[in-house]
Amino acid sequence: MREDHMKAVKEIIASVVKNNINLVAENWPEQFILATDQPAQLAKVFVMLPRKTGKLPVAINDDQQEILHTAGFGYIGNWTIDRLSRVWLLSTLNSEDKDTFYSTVDRLFPAAEINEAVALYSALPFLAHPEIWVKRCAEGIRSNIGSVLEAIMENNPYPSGNLDEAAWNQLVLKAFFTEKNISSIIGLDQRANPDLALTLIDYAKERWAAGRKVNPQLWRLVGKFINAKIFETLKVGLQHYDQIEQRAIALAISESGYQPAKDYINTFPELKLALADGSLNWNSF
Repeated sequence: MREDHMKAVKEIIASVVKNNINLVAENWPEQFILATDQPAQLAKVFVMLPRKTGKLPVAINDDQQEILHTAGFGYIGNWTIDRLSRVWLLSTLNSEDKDTFYSTVDRLFPAAEINEAVALYSALPFLAHPEIWVKRCAEGIRSNIGSVLEAIMENNPYPSGNLDEAAWNQLVLKAFFTEKNISSIIGLDQRANPDLALTLIDYAKERWAAGRKVNPQLWRLVGKFINAKIFETLKVGLQHYDQIEQRAIALAISESGYQPAKDYINTFPELKLALADGSLNWNSF
């Protein structure tokens, strides 16, 4: 995102925070922002902030919401004010000294309780020097706490923009494994890759072997990489008596360049018709 766009988003966040808290709560973090000893005070302010702001859902006017939505941050409207205030606080820290900035924020992670961790990972797109937070983001993917994983995986542009392929693939696989909202993963289509496709194929086979269904969004990440080997697995899925799965596989095949798979789909009249009339898309699932 362009620097001027991010600046506008941060200004809106500051305005929303101001409009959602009382004067006493507003003055307290602003005094911290002006303080010369931020590193020493941050942990205390970060922990205590919800006591000042409360925990109600944020109220955002239509104009602000439209700007946030256009910039890719419309999801902020679903946050509570304590979460938004913590993100705003972190985004205002003095970051000129990268090492000091990193150590000041990084020390919050190990001791964070759940809501604090959610705010920390939610803040990643707004923190200066995005390259220094990659390790923390990758470590967060290993969490077993649902709300923390959601903060990293869902509606968060940081992972797709900064994680390497191995960490990204781990994020996507764990999102399927923990049944997160796959369609809310930003950059899902853009970062599809052959290794991830093969890993998800193996995961689908395991699900089938256990008599369990496969999330139809999985095939979305396979279609571009269909080859003879993958096609054999897709044929197994197409033989299942599950219309949703059949349609998802058919849509994936329609996006591939593998002609034998396309020809095979034409032997299923219902699937051929569904593809022809344009009614199938990934939002259908």
